[in-house]
Amino acid sequence: MAFELPALPYAKDALAPHISEETLDYHYGKHHQTYVTNLNKLVDGTDDADKSLEQVIMGAEGGLFNNAAQVWNHTFYWNSMAPGGGGEPSGEVAEAIGSAFGSYDEFRSQFTEAATTQFGSGWAWLVDDGSGLKVIKTANADLPMKHSAKALLTIDVWEHAYYIDFRNARPNYISTFLDHLVNWDFVAQNMAS
Repeated sequence: MAFELPALPYAKDALAPHISEETLDYHYGKHHQTYVTNLNKLVDGTDDADKSLEQVIMGAEGGLFNNAAQVWNHTFYWNSMAPGGGGEPSGEVAEAIGSAFGSYDEFRSQFTEAATTQFGSGWAWLVDDGSGLKVIKTANADLPMKHSAKALLTIDVWEHAYYIDFRNARPNYISTFLDHLVNWDFVAQNMAS
């Protein structure tokens, strides 16, 4: 069974003006597609060919891990955003963030710090590590499931995620993500599952 590039949960121009269609053409259409293509080449004819993406990730190292994890990470990232998203959460997500961080502002501060200070390429995450909600950051293709944590939200801080729209201004990309793009409904679904 070949892995496939999952469909975006919105049109390629739906996140504009915050994330442009051009960025999605490259980031989704080229980068994400390349990870899927490479993953299929790496598993072809192996025992991994019939495994789920998560099974491949948990048992893989090196190039196989990097490509499988990046397929998963990017799929999760697209779902972490929504047209008309962003701002403060409500309901159970707001309560959980308030309980874990003291306030949305403190969560925002920690999430921004993690995303800003991730040196080089990587991700910032809101996770449930079994003891509660936490903000973590991972380098390159690394992801929460490899650390026994459940991903709830992510932002991609690889330069290809923001360079077309924000050039080298990663902090502006992060604040735009939080103010205009976060899909709190997706976070709520992840918390409930």
